[in-house]
Amino acid sequence: MTSFLDEYAAYTAAHGTPDRIELLLPDINAILRGKWLPGTDAKKLQDGGVRLPLSTYAPNIMGEDIPETGLGIAIGDPDGIMVPVEGTLKPVPWAEGHVAQVQCEMTGDGDVTSPLSSRDKLAAMLQRFADRGLKPVIATELEFYLLLPREAPEDAPCPPPHAPETQNYEMNVLDRTHEILTEIQQASAIQGLATDSLIAEYGPGQYEINFHHSDNALEAADTAVLFRRLVRGVVQRHGMEATFMAKPYADYPGNGMHVHVSVSGEDGNIFPGTGDDPSEVLGHAVAGVLKTMPEVQAVLAPHMNSFRRFAPGSFSPNRPDWGLDHRGAAVRLPDTEGPGARLEHRIGGADCNPYLAITAILGGVLWGLDNKPELPLPIDDPTAPQPAPLAHDWRKAVDAFAGSEFIADIFGERFVEIYATLKYDEIAKLTSEITPAEYRTYLGRL
Repeated sequence: MTSFLDEYAAYTAAHGTPDRIELLLPDINAILRGKWLPGTDAKKLQDGGVRLPLSTYAPNIMGEDIPETGLGIAIGDPDGIMVPVEGTLKPVPWAEGHVAQVQCEMTGDGDVTSPLSSRDKLAAMLQRFADRGLKPVIATELEFYLLLPREAPEDAPCPPPHAPETQNYEMNVLDRTHEILTEIQQASAIQGLATDSLIAEYGPGQYEINFHHSDNALEAADTAVLFRRLVRGVVQRHGMEATFMAKPYADYPGNGMHVHVSVSGEDGNIFPGTGDDPSEVLGHAVAGVLKTMPEVQAVLAPHMNSFRRFAPGSFSPNRPDWGLDHRGAAVRLPDTEGPGARLEHRIGGADCNPYLAITAILGGVLWGLDNKPELPLPIDDPTAPQPAPLAHDWRKAVDAFAGSEFIADIFGERFVEIYATLKYDEIAKLTSEITPAEYRTYLGRL
């Protein structure tokens, strides 16, 4: 294993000494928190001299410590030691001056990564596959909107000028925003993010980025987290905003994070079959994902706004169903033959924590491979019974998550307790606010 100082020496030989190093720690919502470290103090990070409270992993979405989690000041708010993640030291090309960034985890007692780390939950899931001689291959797709800058956080979003109301795959849209999109692609290349194709999506100012398939699922999740930071940074330089919020507009499609999954064994991909029908192994994996989908929904749709994507006619699947190359299904099978045989999980919003989402999806795949459930009929079979819809109610989804033995097994009971507590707190804070729509509709009439 390369030491951080060796990695830093290689970085400075290539780029010079940065003015600062930004230490990035993804919290339970995949919000990046951390510190700035002078570029001359890299040895301090190597030697374990940079600390943050361990509770930094688990604030609510507003950044507040919640006493009910049993973390923070309730236990004296002890520190963890920030430890750089190997291979994540990169330039920050959109920043003023010479800035580097490195992703970090925290250790508590000894050299063990904190059990609050969502990245470590994915690492543990990958170890379960490795114990069976298997390795997941992952690719994600992320959708986002470009917006005009807002004056206040509570202001509604507004599309860029000249954005057509429906811009699906329109090349002219890419041409009109080529400076921003080109800089996003260039910054991704500089940071080594495995970006693939870029398209104009359906909504005004909406785009989708595809990433290359990777047999390093941790790196695939890192890429999704870091790409969201990159896009916001680049777009801000152009006087605009970007959002990965699940449903920023009521009348336009939401932002999703689709996850493509195949699994490699000793002889390669274990999913391929012959003909259009999925192989028995792929069928078991899909059935496992469908069976566990209601329990993982609170991870794939983690916030109040996330559930607006599941409204009927909102371009997002809202039932645990599957189909062959069917974009209306929750699980789509783009290919069932050859090395590209895989499933595409289409439920997650672009606002989810990629580490937790991929862990939950892989947990469903592994449950299917181990338990070999029968694959239900596909969505377009006229004789197929329609499965019950996924939750449209945020609290019901969190209840299903909190009470699930499957979820406790893949995330651990203490992590589940903390995650659910934070979600219940978020529910209490946001659902207690009276909205302008309620005043507009009821105040003068009732």
